[in-house]
Amino acid sequence: KTLDCVRAMIKSKTFQKFDPSRVPSPCFVIDEVAVEKNLRVLQRVQRESGAKVLLALKAFSMFSLAPLFDRYLSGVCASGLFEARLGYTEFGGQVHTFCAAYKEDELPEILSISDHVVFNSFSQWHRFQTIIQDAKHQRPELQFGVRINPQHSEADVPMYDPCAEGSRLGIPKSEFAGEHLKGISGLHFHTLCEQDFEPLSRTLDVIEENFADVLKKVEWVNFGGGHHITRDDYPVDELIKRIVAFQEKHSVQVYLEPGEAAVLGAGVLVAEVLDLTYNQMELAILDTSATCHMPDILEMPYRPEIFRAAEKGQKTYSYRLGGQTCLAGDVMGDYSFEKPLQLGQRLMFDDMAHYSMVKTTTFNGIALPTIALWNSDTDQIKIIKQFGYDDFKDRLS
Repeated sequence: KTLDCVRAMIKSKTFQKFDPSRVPSPCFVIDEVAVEKNLRVLQRVQRESGAKVLLALKAFSMFSLAPLFDRYLSGVCASGLFEARLGYTEFGGQVHTFCAAYKEDELPEILSISDHVVFNSFSQWHRFQTIIQDAKHQRPELQFGVRINPQHSEADVPMYDPCAEGSRLGIPKSEFAGEHLKGISGLHFHTLCEQDFEPLSRTLDVIEENFADVLKKVEWVNFGGGHHITRDDYPVDELIKRIVAFQEKHSVQVYLEPGEAAVLGAGVLVAEVLDLTYNQMELAILDTSATCHMPDILEMPYRPEIFRAAEKGQKTYSYRLGGQTCLAGDVMGDYSFEKPLQLGQRLMFDDMAHYSMVKTTTFNGIALPTIALWNSDTDQIKIIKQFGYDDFKDRLS
């Protein structure tokens, strides 16, 4: 493929002009200009549809950018106590919390700092009524919802399909029999993963048909996350129209919880070549790791793009890139380059702002990547945080 074709696959386009030698390695670098561009799109959805958009902290929780998110979005959504606390203390706006199951000793604090609390089962909803009613007495504005399982699969990867057979996420319609829903003002569903508008539209069709009687009893519906709203080819106008129609038809407030969409194409992971070896093919060992720093490579699985690289064999020099750990499968993939790789050379993995940053580990004692903020307009760089031995040690005993 031509260089233009290779560049076309890169999502973090502003980084075409970034020099990776300007930051320590390994390092997550976030472009605040690219983030703000995404937030303007999400703000437009809010403004024109009437929906409220929340940042999913499970995907991106870089709270040094909280003031920027606060200018554009309505708040955050959390997956448990720590994210709820982060949202409450560091971000502005609302805090919506959903957890597959709450711990009894953590629930009072969650109820004290959240605006919406969503339950994954009627069993926990009933079991914790004493705690719930105490919290409601202290904060009458506190609202509660339940997560539904539409039993309509749209996800391409089974691991990321909340509607797969036997899924623990969400309440199927059959479990609503005999439930009066007193005290519940909203519904939540989350069925998508990096998907377009059409999968959402089909899911809404199913929900409107199967949960029609329940929709009459609630005040809000949370469409969850997985919406690729800020992708260049996403039909934002269609999304806006569908939200408007849904709200008018059912007299509800719609919420969206994008995580990835908020920082899509807004960050890279800088890595350095530590060693070059050979075993039936050319090998390169980097100072980063798939299992420690980019676990979705192994979980999805997928092969991330690298700036100025291509598929194996498409350019002159091909290499298998791997990490420092003892895990045999700690491999990012096979890539080709115009020139031979050199010791100390810097590489940039594309689109690493979402999920990669929040999933990092120190397995094998591998250091966590530095976090840096870059402004692609002014070209200014700020090192936000660097990690050392104490960050590894403090997690152990």
